[in-house]
Amino acid sequence: MHDPPNIILDEPTNGLDVMATRALREALRRLRDEQGKCIVFSTHVMQEVERLCDHVVVMAHGRTVAAGSVAALCERGGSSDFEQAFVSLAFGADGAHP
Repeated sequence: MHDPPNIILDEPTNGLDVMATRALREALRRLRDEQGKCIVFSTHVMQEVERLCDHVVVMAHGRTVAAGSVAALCERGGSSDFEQAFVSLAFGADGAHP
């Protein structure tokens, strides 16, 4: 297999049990930190975003609504809880899903 500089994943932990999820997260960390890989993934699991991402793009209704670090998005979303900040940024302060 070749050694790509970039890895793109869609919901990489979907359907995995807890131990497999933890192992995959650790493998992704090693690829990022030790091998310098750029890893782009889409997920609805905010824990993964908080634990793995240094740059986040929040998409809602087919468009980018915010981008930045987890800390910056928490500040912009008005919450120290990233999941709540995400909901506020993506769906408005009341979190109403259309």
